[in-house]
Amino acid sequence: MPRVVFMGSSSFSIPALRVLLEEGYEIAAVVTAPDRPAGRSLHLRPGPVKAFALENHLSLWQPETLRAPEAWERLQALSPQVVVVAAYGEILRPEVLSLPPCGCLNIHPSLLPRWRGPSPVAATILAGDLETGVTLIRMEAGMDSGPILAQEVLPLSGRERQGELSTRLAEMGAELLRRTLPAWLAGEITPQPQEESRATYCRPLRKEDGRVDWTRPAAHIERMVRAYDPWPGTYTFLHGRRLHIWRAAVRPDTLPGPPGTVYLGGWQMLVATGEGSLFLEEVQWEGKRRLPIREFLLGRRGLEGACLE
Repeated sequence: MPRVVFMGSSSFSIPALRVLLEEGYEIAAVVTAPDRPAGRSLHLRPGPVKAFALENHLSLWQPETLRAPEAWERLQALSPQVVVVAAYGEILRPEVLSLPPCGCLNIHPSLLPRWRGPSPVAATILAGDLETGVTLIRMEAGMDSGPILAQEVLPLSGRERQGELSTRLAEMGAELLRRTLPAWLAGEITPQPQEESRATYCRPLRKEDGRVDWTRPAAHIERMVRAYDPWPGTYTFLHGRRLHIWRAAVRPDTLPGPPGTVYLGGWQMLVATGEGSLFLEEVQWEGKRRLPIREFLLGRRGLEGACLE
């Protein structure tokens, strides 16, 4: 079987690695990010790809970067016929891209050329796209700009959340790899160039992206709640404390107060926005547990008319 080097660092990577294992490819090495500090104790914690590789007795390599000369030498020594990449987390140098005879292939969770970049799933939800999918490309020096080997489309319902959709796309991407890689290695696929005029881009997510601007339409804020779950989360401030919003729904009602004003009705909590209103369904004080809005409102006073910051 062909000799493969696999590169990936997140849970999105694992289904593709599992497919390579199931199909009997010779996995010369699994390349993943070094262990990183995590939690309040900042103890080093292995990533999910490392755990999977160790469980399946695969050769593991965790370089700080592939740009170092010694990393390049080791990669050369592995002599891969093809490199498969899924959410690795480092832009590969031209020398790496040109090393394997059959190239470096990347599984990207969008319908390229739409949403090139590191956060396509969140960007898809935030934009309210009607469909997404996975794309298998041969990598080149540009950001996700390489020619397309295969794509698969997934229609969207408008209820997807980042974590759930990422998991679904990871499985789709793995199956696309299963179907496509043998034909690619056999020389039966001609990659198709992307249409540059249709390209859109997304940047890395930052913690501050999750802060709500209540002058935006309720529909946009509701998409934020889904796009940023589980990270960076969507949040606002109430009485000076950070309040996370995990579930919400759009209401067409136009409330009389300025954006951010809270209105209570029974066990409901509505917030005025720049267009329509937002019904909060599940919230969480920072450092506390998530609560359905009914439990959150129990015994709380002074919320009617309060303004979320």
